[in-house]
Amino acid sequence: MKKLIRNLLYRNKTLKHIGIKNYITYFIFQRVFLINSNVKWPVHWSSSVMQPENIKFSSTPFLGYANGCYIQATNGIEVGKNVIVAAGVKIISANHELTDFTKHIKTNPIKIGDDCWIGANAVILAGVELGKHTIIGAGAVVTKSFNEGNCLIAGNPARIIKRLPEYSGEDAY
Repeated sequence: MKKLIRNLLYRNKTLKHIGIKNYITYFIFQRVFLINSNVKWPVHWSSSVMQPENIKFSSTPFLGYANGCYIQATNGIEVGKNVIVAAGVKIISANHELTDFTKHIKTNPIKIGDDCWIGANAVILAGVELGKHTIIGAGAVVTKSFNEGNCLIAGNPARIIKRLPEYSGEDAY
């Protein structure tokens, strides 16, 4: 019986990545305590996801899974497959109008390519596009696009630190 339950649960990639204990904990915070209750995927109780209906992604782990993340998708966010998002990441897709703080400026959605890794406490701002296999160093502030991909970026504002070869690993998610 135990083996049957494990097989049923672990067919779901989300559950396999998160684990049953975390999945149940996240479920309780989202569906009982109503923290991030508007989000249809598991979100850590210390993370915030705004306008989840404007987020498109190809695979798990989902945005907001790690602790302390702030995801604001007013202008949309598109996430490729096999993307790792560390704790404390901020992805902010809209800026406020300078003459009226109650309004947002319309921009293109943030696009994050396949096989990207976003380090702890990194910030990605409105309109940014990241190409395939872009790694963002911890604490980086990404203010412009890096469409070419295959690079390591870091700093404030982020800049290319190192060129990387094509991603050769398997999809972890």
